[in-house]
Amino acid sequence: MALPKRQHSRQRSRKRRTHWKLRVANFSHCPQCKKPIISHRVCPFCGHYKGKPIIELKAKKEKKKKKP
Repeated sequence: MALPKRQHSRQRSRKRRTHWKLRVANFSHCPQCKKPIISHRVCPFCGHYKGKPIIELKAKKEKKKKKP
């Protein structure tokens, strides 16, 4: 197997990696609840996809107890 004759410089390695970037996810709005969601996914807030209910979400229980 071939080995490099000399070590690559830091600048050369970093130049190669300049295009390794994170992209921001594209958000769209859910037609049911109007909250921003990632496109082509089931809405995590209401459970709808393309206007149809896909999953049933349980109501969140209140963690705080009222003081008397």
